[in-house]
Amino acid sequence: MTTRRTLVKSAATLAGLGTLGAPALLRAQTGAKIRIGYWPIAAGLPFYAAVELGYFKEAGLNVEVLKFAGAQQIMEGMLADRCDGSANGTGSGNLAIGEIASPGTFKIFCSNPSNVKNVLDEVIVPTASTVKTMADLKGKRVGSGPGIQNMTLARTILERGGAVGATVVELPIGQHVAALAAGQLDACYTLEPTGTIGRLNGTTRVLEAGVISRYVLGDPNAPWFGGSASLTSAFIKKNPEETKKFIAAYGKGVAYVRTKSAEARQYLKGYTAIEGPLTSEVPLAAYTMYNEFTPADIAHFQKFFDLFSEKGIFTSRLMVDSMLYKG
Repeated sequence: MTTRRTLVKSAATLAGLGTLGAPALLRAQTGAKIRIGYWPIAAGLPFYAAVELGYFKEAGLNVEVLKFAGAQQIMEGMLADRCDGSANGTGSGNLAIGEIASPGTFKIFCSNPSNVKNVLDEVIVPTASTVKTMADLKGKRVGSGPGIQNMTLARTILERGGAVGATVVELPIGQHVAALAAGQLDACYTLEPTGTIGRLNGTTRVLEAGVISRYVLGDPNAPWFGGSASLTSAFIKKNPEETKKFIAAYGKGVAYVRTKSAEARQYLKGYTAIEGPLTSEVPLAAYTMYNEFTPADIAHFQKFFDLFSEKGIFTSRLMVDSMLYKG
């Protein structure tokens, strides 16, 4: 446990954005501090927008923004009481692993489904690569983002896409484009905005987008609830009023992204690796609040979780519904 706590603390501290926006936010705020961890990918946009537009401040909330190197560290931070919650983009599978380790800890109040249309996940290759299909990655070296969710998904899509004998290499997503450009890897399973960055600088191209929906869920248009915003049950129980206010303010961020996506994209700057006018090029995931899930959504979400049970990553089958915030 000492190692885990040290890792979580260093991940947040070394990131350099541990209190992004805090000076403005801390004015006129009362109540419990709400420590929210995020991973610098495009899916976290509703949270970024809510912070920058002052939605949490307007609600009188004291929100501390913590940047982490990976989704797994956010989950570990919540288990170690160094985080009270996660922003969208935090791997749902990572949260589930934490839930199995400590049942009842995590409550998902918003998830970010993606597919071939609402793109988050993709496989990218060097621009000059002769690879045309997933099967062409047979025997190749393929990069993957860090953590058990990313690595398991990368291996699964390669296996089901016919890429027999491919080797999966764990690598921070911020290094994917450079590794491909340098010829160190043949492809990468990655998350936006990585594919956009590589495309715009001319070094990589998207081989296939929406790969989890296709190869794991069996339908390119099926919603993959790969990332989720959550709060710990301990925080919810201790701070019921702040919880309601926080989720409502976060929901305003979701509504803003849905209705004003062009304007919202500017808030990717500072939180992700993409800057300025380039933010307009990034594809966006969709968002589903806790009270918007349909039975079909939950079934797709469950199929995703069941993959981890089938692969032996989960020690027991975990039901998605048990993790959803009930309001």
